[in-house]
Amino acid sequence: MIDAFAKDNLHERLRRDRKALLWKLDGLSEYDARRPLTATGTNLLGLVKHVATVEARYFGEVFDRPSPEPLPRWQDYNGSDLWATEDETRDQIIGFYRRTWEHSDATINDLPLDAPGHVPWWPEPYLNTNLFAIMVHVLGETNRHAGHADILREGVDGRTGMRPEHEMQIDEDARTAYCAKIEQAARSASSAKA
Repeated sequence: MIDAFAKDNLHERLRRDRKALLWKLDGLSEYDARRPLTATGTNLLGLVKHVATVEARYFGEVFDRPSPEPLPRWQDYNGSDLWATEDETRDQIIGFYRRTWEHSDATINDLPLDAPGHVPWWPEPYLNTNLFAIMVHVLGETNRHAGHADILREGVDGRTGMRPEHEMQIDEDARTAYCAKIEQAARSASSAKA
């Protein structure tokens, strides 16, 4: 009973965070979806591509259920899953992510939580694991990158939130006042320590 509850709960949270990550692309120009938004090149479409690749590997290779999507060997990792080339369309990357969901969901649905898996890119003694640990790991990765996307999107046009139904209209005056209050607290704390 607890296994079914845990599995369903983790799976539902993964589905929620997948949708949140994709929502961060809604309404953006091609340029804004792809452009580097941090000093290390992090970008919104690249986050989607990366999370799709991560999920395809963990719910595919780890359980000897390889993704039907073409993936480079994990040993050849070069960071190319972190950005979209000019030849890759947004629709292709989103389609890859959605097809990965289907494959991952089949793995999750078909296997028990204690199904053994093997992660060759993890160090000893963690190589051998199970579906529960992988679900927690991929949920953490997806949630982490959805959070990155939330911050990046806020920097592009001020939009925040996890789902469209919870998005509030941007009140620039309220945001400015709120940030000024935080800035003042930071300055006061800094001068008190000096």
